[in-house]
Amino acid sequence: MTEPPEEVHRVTTLELFFDLVFVFAVTQLTGVLVKELNPLGLLQVVLMFGVLWWMYGGYAWLTNMTAPTTPVRRLLILVGMGGFFMVALATPTAFKGGGVVWGLGYLILVLAHVVLYAQGNRHILRVVPANLLAAALIITAGLLDHGAAVYVLWTLALVVPIVQPYIVPPGGRFVIRAVHIVERHGLLVMITLGESIIAIGVGVEGLDLDAGLVTACLLGLALAAVVWWSYFGRDDARAEESLAAAGDADRAQMTMFGYFYAHIPVIVGVIVAAAGMKKAVGHAWEHLDPAPALALSGGVAVYLAGDVLFRRIVRIGPSRIRLAAAAAALAVTPLGLWIAAVELAALIAVLATALAVEHRAGNRSRRPQPATT
Repeated sequence: MTEPPEEVHRVTTLELFFDLVFVFAVTQLTGVLVKELNPLGLLQVVLMFGVLWWMYGGYAWLTNMTAPTTPVRRLLILVGMGGFFMVALATPTAFKGGGVVWGLGYLILVLAHVVLYAQGNRHILRVVPANLLAAALIITAGLLDHGAAVYVLWTLALVVPIVQPYIVPPGGRFVIRAVHIVERHGLLVMITLGESIIAIGVGVEGLDLDAGLVTACLLGLALAAVVWWSYFGRDDARAEESLAAAGDADRAQMTMFGYFYAHIPVIVGVIVAAAGMKKAVGHAWEHLDPAPALALSGGVAVYLAGDVLFRRIVRIGPSRIRLAAAAAALAVTPLGLWIAAVELAALIAVLATALAVEHRAGNRSRRPQPATT
């Protein structure tokens, strides 16, 4: 007896609209990092992104299971978007007086999500207390406004929802639709890469558009392009095939660890690199300070490390070439302390070389072997 074919539905335009609001929040995080390019600023960005990413993942799984095709579902998604928008607006001041608005926006996100999810899987109610507690912790941190306790509360808001499902399993059966989950996260990576393009435009605002500046902008675009190629050259299609071939339980595990956990460094790496790129393009023929130079190369290295982890989890590796490229990307950081444009060019060369070597190795492995007697 054959298995019935998997129900397929593509990413809807409403989900893309939702992702645009999410990426606006990501853009705000980049702005925070540009203004405070130091360990404390990075900690703030990691905490905010981690909390947001947890709920974004919740909405991605939700729409994978229940397509937003009815008026009520669409309205609830729009309500969730409103919560994300409040969060985005409050992000620049989340640790400086805007934490209450951030927390209230997150609370709206949680409530819209649970009402939507409960329509298809009421077992989600078992993990709702952790999400509500996270919102309460952030609101409390906003009321405190400053001090070490604020960071403790934010850390708890990040950790509690992630840990709770392992203590109190949500129950129920999660059937992941491979086509939708791969397309949804691929489009998110694409939109996030668009932030690096925006960073180029913002970085050159008000500067004279001479040959040197145009060259620097093209270098920035080329770096974004090779990052795009590394993700979308073939890996998205291969990941879809791998997920589709897996059983339901295995596919859910691959989705959780590949598209939730492994995509954290993928997205954060692009955000951090975009912050460095904004500085690098605007001062392309000058030396960079250590922080933006490290953000540029380190962001690319973190992205590659996340990509390596992702490829291993969804079984589309091997990834040794990309792991070596991550180390090489980090190693070119000192070039930015000399001339920013040289660091940009070196990162392009590292990624392009890795992709070329990987392509050649793939062709060699697929070449027919001579018959043996």
